[in-house]
Amino acid sequence: MAAAAAAQTTDPIIRVSDVSVQFGATKVLDNLSLDVRRGEILGFVGPSGAGKSVLTRTIIGLVPKLSGRIEVFGTDLDAAGKVERRGIERRWGVLFQQGALFSSLTVGQNIQFPVREYLKLSQRLLDEITVAKLVMVGLKPEVIDRYPSELSGGMIKRVALARALALDPELVFLDEPTSGLDPIGAGEFDELVRTLQRTLGLTVFMVTHDLDSLHTACDRIAVLGDGKVIAAGSMADMQASQHPWLRSYFHGKRARAVVGER
Repeated sequence: MAAAAAAQTTDPIIRVSDVSVQFGATKVLDNLSLDVRRGEILGFVGPSGAGKSVLTRTIIGLVPKLSGRIEVFGTDLDAAGKVERRGIERRWGVLFQQGALFSSLTVGQNIQFPVREYLKLSQRLLDEITVAKLVMVGLKPEVIDRYPSELSGGMIKRVALARALALDPELVFLDEPTSGLDPIGAGEFDELVRTLQRTLGLTVFMVTHDLDSLHTACDRIAVLGDGKVIAAGSMADMQASQHPWLRSYFHGKRARAVVGER
């Protein structure tokens, strides 16, 4: 793919080096290292409970690490001052699992939330940005005054994506973006992410367990096992691997169905 090929020649936009995270006596990430290349969609997969979402939360600063180094946009996050750190955070957007919309806020207020945190804009400009982001993710402007409780699961994911894109980020973290969606809705969301990546030049770090997403949306795949990245490469690399978990995951009944349809 063109985006992946271009990414090969650039420095990583995210560089995780020997990162460990521990909860109590349990070490969830154990000297994990991973690079995310500029312009790619990287699918991050692994067994349930292995710590896939923990890595995302560690990178963005919601979970403290025990040791290691995390660089984003070439900056060591531990060494960044408060102002520099806020500048980096403005350049990424996050879609949390299940959307994580504020239930007491309208769609418009949810999308405007990160903009208000970083910028001082008039309400007119905020509303224009909101409508533009809603259209960008395939929603009609009329939903701007609805509350999350009035939305379908697919609409919640799209509103959450619009919020993640509100500040025009270069990097987007997607945590299980198709979880809870039916196959049609999941497929449409994958295509939306792919289209946005191509048109906006985004780098996407996607935590997922969805084989369809790995096949259709991702340029490259990294696999988490025993707290480390045990494999990274193309879908062909994953299918050629002799690692027991990879063989089970990429050659199981569901995997055969996916491969057969392509």
